[in-house]
Amino acid sequence: MMNILSYILWNPSLEAFSIGPFSIRWYSLMWLIGLALAYLMVRWLYKKQGIPNEKFEPLFIYCFMGILIGARLGHCIFYQPDYFLTSWKGVIEMFLPIHIDAAGGWKMTGYQGLASHGGTLGLIITLLLYVRRFKVPAWVVLDNIAIATGITACCIRIGNLMNSEIVGKITDESLPWAFWFVQNDGPQQVVLRHPGQLYEAIAYALLFGLMLWLYKKMPQRVGTGFYFGLCLAYIFTFRFFIEYFKEVQEAFEQGLPFDMGQILSIPFIAIGVYCMIKSKNKVSA
Repeated sequence: MMNILSYILWNPSLEAFSIGPFSIRWYSLMWLIGLALAYLMVRWLYKKQGIPNEKFEPLFIYCFMGILIGARLGHCIFYQPDYFLTSWKGVIEMFLPIHIDAAGGWKMTGYQGLASHGGTLGLIITLLLYVRRFKVPAWVVLDNIAIATGITACCIRIGNLMNSEIVGKITDESLPWAFWFVQNDGPQQVVLRHPGQLYEAIAYALLFGLMLWLYKKMPQRVGTGFYFGLCLAYIFTFRFFIEYFKEVQEAFEQGLPFDMGQILSIPFIAIGVYCMIKSKNKVSA
């Protein structure tokens, strides 16, 4: 008989709290907390670097829109193109947080499906638009955002954990921290899995700590692309290997030598390594 102390039964409420008819889900709350912490962190960095506050304030909107639009389009295009790109119903759901049923009715669902690779690409694009408009050196902006990225990524993965989504592969009771995701696998039979979301959350929290330590040691490296490169290389190298512990998200990935998350991670790793190498020959602006 399986020892009940040998695994973690995971069945939290999806809702963090409710006020009357309105409820806030843990996933949405963790997104907001992650963005708020990054906002405070980058504001502190801008102040220390003497960048005027009027150039900082619009940055949050650019980041929020870039991450949200990029993450949503990334999921729809890379993971479920057969659903979102083959009908007007899918196209509408790709851009609006609703679900349309067979009878033509609809209900608010929020954006169910966000991809980190798309969010990263969307963020980079909107940051370049921000740089062009507000005349802040591009590498300064990218490095500052990179320093704060780990805390946001950590919060998002905690949100995934609270949602019991992006679950790990099946394991057994020999893994003392195995999770039984009741909402994912059902309440009838115990299914033990790696808590892949927790692995990533811990890794990204460590990245944030590493970035703070390096910044205190080498503040002059901001503006060289070093922190931006390190952020990409760290996150997506870890993402590549953590995929071996996670269930594939879509059926078409079953026949691939690497899953979609690994395939999309490779160019980001290459860009990160390239930026770190090139940063050695740069002097901060």
